Amino acid sequence: QVQLVESGGGLVQPGGSLRLSCAASGSIFSINTMGWYRQAPGKQRDLVATITSFGSTNYGDSVKGRFTISRDNAKNTVYLQMNSLKPEDTAVYYCNAEDVRGRGGSFSRVWGQGTQVTVSS
Repeated sequence: QVQLVESGGGLVQPGGSLRLSCAASGSIFSINTMGWYRQAPGKQRDLVATITSFGSTNYGDSVKGRFTISRDNAKNTVYLQMNSLKPEDTAVYYCNAEDVRGRGGSFSRVWGQGTQVTVSS
């Protein structure tokens, strides 16, 4: 079974930075796309950023220029560097992997457990 393990969330002041990481565990051959989504109380889950195995990236408009997504294919790990954080960035951040292929089979979509990011003065 493929699992996504997240770390790096926490409390930070406005203008500060955090770096999230998410490692996929299991016997994995490949992961097409990895990314981050976030959900604030009372709101839907929105795209933060995605990155393909070839390095193509996509960002939500609200984080473009402030956040940077990257991945290490050898470690099956995706990162999210968050700079110039704002209170409106406060949310639960979920790691996502799409088109996962491993010895146990293929998975169209896998979600992490979520990690809380709070931006407050």
